[in-house]
Amino acid sequence: QVQLVESGGGSVQDGGSLRLSCVADAYVYRTSTYMAWFRQAPGKEREGVAAIQTGDGTTYYADSLKGRFTVSRDSAKNSAYLELNNLEPEDTATYYCAAGIVPKANWWRRENVYKYWGRGTQVTVS
Repeated sequence: QVQLVESGGGSVQDGGSLRLSCVADAYVYRTSTYMAWFRQAPGKEREGVAAIQTGDGTTYYADSLKGRFTVSRDSAKNSAYLELNNLEPEDTATYYCAAGIVPKANWWRRENVYKYWGRGTQVTVS
């Protein structure tokens, strides 16, 4: 049973843009307080990119990415989005959507607080 489905990845040139989408199962979205985006580059650990509270829409970003990436959500569609702008080759990675109950706001980058994960969508920048 697939509960989170990402889409929107692809291959773009340096400086290009992409918009990733994550559609959640209605139950998953309704019972999760946060939806987040993580990424994993080849040979590197998975890292938190951005997160958004499903309730009031408060957003969180990795400091190094703030200003280029924008996270948003559409509760009517049980969806979260990640807009990637001014992409760099270093942004090449598999991007994962996650959903869960995050007890404290500053825990949003902890993978183990997210119960649900998508299978990922590949972003390649050259």
